Amino acid sequence: MKKRMLLISNSTNYGEDYLEWPKEYITEFLNRTGVRRVLFVPYAGVALSENGLEASFDAYEERVNGVFNEMGFEVYSIHREKDPASAIKDALAIAVGGGNTFHLVYMLHQLKIMKVIKESVENGLPFMGWSAGANIACPTMCTTNDMPIIEPESLNCLQLVNFQINPHFLDATIEGHGGETREQRLEEFMVINNIVFVAGLREASLLSIDGDQMTLMGKKPLRLFKHGHDTKEFEPGSDLSFLL
Repeated sequence: MKKRMLLISNSTNYGEDYLEWPKEYITEFLNRTGVRRVLFVPYAGVALSENGLEASFDAYEERVNGVFNEMGFEVYSIHREKDPASAIKDALAIAVGGGNTFHLVYMLHQLKIMKVIKESVENGLPFMGWSAGANIACPTMCTTNDMPIIEPESLNCLQLVNFQINPHFLDATIEGHGGETREQRLEEFMVINNIVFVAGLREASLLSIDGDQMTLMGKKPLRLFKHGHDTKEFEPGSDLSFLL
């Protein structure tokens, strides 16, 4: 069966409500797949909570469900399921929220569900993820922007696409900042991983995958990197199927 995926750079634009900008794309995606109930993966949500991680996951589920309810859908969180692997196999669609990619990947490996998600999506389970949730669709998590707050079993991820994504890609230079730019950091990655394409996915942008077709959607162009090649810019609406 063909893969159906929505890889979203970010959840919130400055001055907007949570998940406001991708609402139309999420709605169209789920309507097209005929799904009303979505399994949510909250493990990237490591928020400050005096009641611990479970409370963070509860609050994350509630926040996402509130937005999905407005769109006519419902989410239920995998952290409440006694058997996460069975929950994935029984799901009609899966959504992976953003946050800290290291903790997300740590949990997916710890629960032994990385392979289960991969196989399910390859067999037709609709998949969407934003920020860290988009990052894990790649071969590895090595192009995340996040701090390594925990050590996962492996940096390997779902390998649902053959390229890397850098969510929240920012090509601005901050005045007075002496550290490396985002592009310089990605160039370091490409020196070591010199056959891998990296998609700099700017905020308010997403990649829509339907089988062997992939299209850039949203408001911003995508910057594509590969070691030894000039960077290229692709405008919204561009066919990027060659990356698959």
